[in-house]
Amino acid sequence: MSTPTQHCGLVAIVGAPNAGKSTLVNAMVGQKVAIVSPKAQTTRARLMGVAIEGDTQLLLVDTPGIFEPKRRLDRAMVSAAWGGTEGADVLALVVDAKGGLGAKVTDIAEGIKDRPGPKYLILNKVDLADKAKLLLHAERLNGLVDFTETFFISATTGDGVAELKTMLAKAMPEGPWHFTEDQVSDASERSLASEVTREQLYLQLHAELPYASAIETEQYKEREDGSVEIRQQILVERPTQRAIILGKGGARIKEIGARARAELSAITGKPVHLYLHVKVKPGWDDQRDIYREMGLDWVE
Repeated sequence: MSTPTQHCGLVAIVGAPNAGKSTLVNAMVGQKVAIVSPKAQTTRARLMGVAIEGDTQLLLVDTPGIFEPKRRLDRAMVSAAWGGTEGADVLALVVDAKGGLGAKVTDIAEGIKDRPGPKYLILNKVDLADKAKLLLHAERLNGLVDFTETFFISATTGDGVAELKTMLAKAMPEGPWHFTEDQVSDASERSLASEVTREQLYLQLHAELPYASAIETEQYKEREDGSVEIRQQILVERPTQRAIILGKGGARIKEIGARARAELSAITGKPVHLYLHVKVKPGWDDQRDIYREMGLDWVE
C-alpha cells in the first residue's frame, strides 16, 4: 500500500486588534492554544497553532493586532505581526465585520496587497454584524487587495470555520508535517503558563489594569508525585497597580491564581501548584530580558 501524500503549509493570520484572530486559531485547532479576552491587543508575540485537516497540517501563525505603535512594546508587537507574514503560503486578513472598516483595517490591507502568494479575506463576527453591510465590506476590501477567496465566518459560533479550514488545506503545498499529530502549538509549557495567567489578569481586571503588566515564569518543574510547580512574577509599573492586582485582603490575586491554576491543570492533565508574586518594576518594558521572556524581539 502506498503512503498517503502529506501536505503542510504556513498560514499567517493578520488583522487589527480584537478582530478575533486568536479565537479563529483556537477554533481551527480544535482546542485552546491562544489566549483570548475582550481587551484589544491581547496577543503580544507570534504563536503557532497546529491544525490537521485530512492529510494536511496547517501551521496557523496568530500574530498581534496591527495598530499605530506609540512605545517600544507597541513597536515590538507590530514588528512581530509583520514578521509573522514572512514565508507564509497563505496570508489571511481577519476583519471584525461588526466593527466595520476603519483606517486600521484599510491600512493593513494596503500593507499586504503587494505581498507574494494567495491572500484570503475573512470577515469574522458575522453573527453580530449588520448583514446589509457585509457585502459592502467585502466589495471595498476586494477593491483594495486582490484576494483569492473571501469568507464570512463566526469564529465564536463556528459558522463557516470548517469550510475555511478545508479551503486553507487545499492551498497548502505538498510536504512532510512539521509537528507530531498530537502537538497543537509551538509554545513551550513555560510560555503557555505565562499566557494563561496574563489572560486571567485581563479577564478579571478589565479596564482597571492597562497594558503595563507582564508575567515572568521563574520556575516550571515537575515534582516527583507527577504534579507541576509553577512560580511566576507579575510585573507592574506602579504600587497602585500592585494594589489593584492584590485586591482587598489579597482576594483578587487568589482568584486570579485559582482560575489560572484550574486552566493549566486542565491543559496539562496534571495537578498544578501555582505561586504568584506581584512585583513593582518601573520601566520593565524597556528591559531586553523581559522581551525575550515574552517571545518578542527588541525593537529600537
